[in-house]
Amino acid sequence: MRYISTRGQAPVLDFSGVLLAGLADDGGLYVPETWPSFSPAEWRALRGLPYAELAARVMRPFVGDSLSHETLSRLCRAAYAGFRHPAIAPMVQLDTELWSLELFHGPTLAFKDMAMQLLGQLFDHVLAEQNRRVTIVGATSGDTGSAAIEACAGKERVDIVILHPNGRTSEVQRRQMTTVLAPNVGNVALDGTFDDCQDMVKAMFADVPFRGEMQLSAVNSINWARIAAQVPYYVAAALALGAPDRPVSVAVPTGNFGNVLAAWVARKMGLPIERLIIGSNRNNILSRFLDANDMSMRPVEPSLSPSMDIQVSSNFERLLFELMDRDATKTRTAMLGFRTTGHLSVDASVWQSARSLLTGFTLDDEATLAEIRRLYAASGYLADPHTAIGIAAARAHALPGVPVIAAATAHPAKFPDAMEQATGQRPPLPPRLADLYDRLEKYTCLPNDIAAVQGFVRAVARRNAA
Repeated sequence: MRYISTRGQAPVLDFSGVLLAGLADDGGLYVPETWPSFSPAEWRALRGLPYAELAARVMRPFVGDSLSHETLSRLCRAAYAGFRHPAIAPMVQLDTELWSLELFHGPTLAFKDMAMQLLGQLFDHVLAEQNRRVTIVGATSGDTGSAAIEACAGKERVDIVILHPNGRTSEVQRRQMTTVLAPNVGNVALDGTFDDCQDMVKAMFADVPFRGEMQLSAVNSINWARIAAQVPYYVAAALALGAPDRPVSVAVPTGNFGNVLAAWVARKMGLPIERLIIGSNRNNILSRFLDANDMSMRPVEPSLSPSMDIQVSSNFERLLFELMDRDATKTRTAMLGFRTTGHLSVDASVWQSARSLLTGFTLDDEATLAEIRRLYAASGYLADPHTAIGIAAARAHALPGVPVIAAATAHPAKFPDAMEQATGQRPPLPPRLADLYDRLEKYTCLPNDIAAVQGFVRAVARRNAA
């Protein structure tokens, strides 16, 4: 499998190459040169497999010759061995045709573990094979950072620096990052929003001398390996509900678009996903685009669902590339225009193509609390604010006779204040995190300044250099 950039001016790479590169040299995102597809018989053959083996088989076409199937299977088994539920990604039935796909049974209680635990294994293996060392820089709106740190802490060939927006994550989300005191981990509380953090990471990648000096790599969903590792859980859920002989729909609370893009990839591979439903909070740039062809940036507003407090959905570029018939020049022009003007301008035909694939939905904080309360009263189910938005979106846009898989993206204990406000219940953290509030924190507050952040990254990398 070969990978090309959405902007058409970066080297073609194999899977190991895109794993270590993260962002393409031209500022674009890597995508497969061709999309693999499975036949109905091949989908059926995956039914009943343990999750790790199913994941290895679904990812096999994306990995190509970079790893043997035996190696990939071994890495998948290692990645999911520490999950708290034997099914890894179990489903809970909430209504006749509504299911919650629980993706929060990993070590940091969020869906990011589903991919990040595997990325940690992949980095370790590929770097050892190539005798290399990398510095990972990442931005987080809450969950990516802790999952990435958990996956990389203590690794011999990886240094990792995570930027989070100061004061804009939940306390649990922050502490899951800042209480990991491994010497190869650095945490930055940036003065700004998540979009500022994400822009800072992209600026460091765009600084070619710095990128080479630090051997930068990425774990955000700009890294294709993250998307590839998220496809299997949609496959597992759809197969459990009768696919490929029965269509399903998928509802995803989304900010950076990577999670729903993984569901789109499964659909592109031939899985019968009838409808892709996007749930947004008040920072609803994606819903506005789908409703009225209005993808224009507005100030980020803090909400009860901080992982979705985003105005620049990086992964949308991958879908845009497909909607523009893989025309890299058009994609590059559109994205550069978006960053320059704050407005994405696309032809009506492209917008209509997006609307034919995706359905948007918006829920504000008050309605999110009401949905959490409704779910708890109806079934005793506790859904965190992000998951509640996804479930509400699923209920609003379900198709008759088609089961809907709603992605449950975080454990409710990560947002105890919102849960208590909605239900009167304050869910406890699992035993392994029970002392989280008592652990020592270590992080550095920095201004939104590239020189300051690069200086911090250098310091973390150099203190661990051989």
